[in-house]
Amino acid sequence: MLARQLPLPIPAPVAIGRPDVDFPRAWSIYRWIEGEPASQAPIASLAALASQLAGFLLALYAIDPGGGPPPGAHNFWRGGPLRTYDAQARGSIRRLADDIDADTATAVWDAALTSTWDRSPVWVHGDVAASNLIVAGGRLTAVIDFGCAAVGDPACDLVFAWTFCTDDARTSFRDTLALDDATWARARGWALWKAVITLAQAQQAHLDLDATTHRFGWRTGARELVDLVLDDHRGVAA
Repeated sequence: MLARQLPLPIPAPVAIGRPDVDFPRAWSIYRWIEGEPASQAPIASLAALASQLAGFLLALYAIDPGGGPPPGAHNFWRGGPLRTYDAQARGSIRRLADDIDADTATAVWDAALTSTWDRSPVWVHGDVAASNLIVAGGRLTAVIDFGCAAVGDPACDLVFAWTFCTDDARTSFRDTLALDDATWARARGWALWKAVITLAQAQQAHLDLDATTHRFGWRTGARELVDLVLDDHRGVAA
């Protein structure tokens, strides 16, 4: 249903299996898509890719959301209210107070909680990361992994602006989407939440941060991501 209304290919199921005694989980097989993840592939123009991705998301947001799944624990509340993660975000900011600008981080988080998506819910991908974008010939050719898809607030889809975009690509992404400032404030909240919990967990468990952010498909490390989000907030507030 989604695939026929989108400008780029997405995974198409070939077979869907049910749990049984041999394999106790649901499983599926999808049609092969040629290319490499954007986190690994050469990209001709990141600004052009960001604009193309924004166009894909706009097409996704225009699809009738009727019958789509609401956000919940099954998709980590992507598309749902940020307040779900309020205690976790504030606790992480407090633990990182010696390493980040905790006052500005709290201001970013507070700003993210002051609004909600007040329009009809839209389809959201829920995990727009470079590792889920397929590139061939230097261009975006497909979007994969809809396991976090839901209908709700699209702010969660915008974290790509900081996790992978350079300054010019971020501008291209933002200009093409043309969403309101409140949605971008919530997007900064989503990006900050992921960055600070990643940092706090890495400190507590002595994890390799570079390996973690590589797995996410981020261009920057979690610490740099915090700075990018805080600088973006400062620019808006100035």
